[in-house]
Amino acid sequence: MAAISYHHGDLRRTILDAAAAAIAESGPAGWSLRELARRAGVSHAAPAHHFGDKTGLLTDLATEGFGLLADALADAGDDFVDVGLAYVRFAVDHRAHFEVMFQPDLYRTDDPGVTAARDRAGHVLEEGVRQVQGEHERTTELAAWSLVHGFASLWITGALSESANGDPEASARPVLRRLFEQ
Repeated sequence: MAAISYHHGDLRRTILDAAAAAIAESGPAGWSLRELARRAGVSHAAPAHHFGDKTGLLTDLATEGFGLLADALADAGDDFVDVGLAYVRFAVDHRAHFEVMFQPDLYRTDDPGVTAARDRAGHVLEEGVRQVQGEHERTTELAAWSLVHGFASLWITGALSESANGDPEASARPVLRRLFEQ
């Protein structure tokens, strides 16, 4: 029996990366902590030691995802079309995070880290609506979020014919302009 290596620079990161890979392959429910340990080359107890259980791991993945999304949206600047494109790019580049973040039954929604990261991402979207509307208006915010989230979801699931060979940003840009630049 081969010995399992315990020498990892950042075991938590290794396990989160293994979870993201497993989710990308088989969805948020199609894997176990034991499988993640095998993928990461660590003991079967290591994921539970770091995250407690699968829900704990998914809570950390959602927290990380909302933080990455907030950063991507903030880095996009003040043009709301660019913010929308950043949202689509995030979904495509971080599919596993995206799939977990918007299935709140998978993680602890009341976790302070999730709440803070989700609120930060929401605040960036609200600020974008202010740029478009001059004030915060919930209807515009919901329309914008629905559009970019729906487009991103359709793209990553392959429901759009353009998804097969296309560029998600090039395909999304005219759609976003239709809403935001009228």
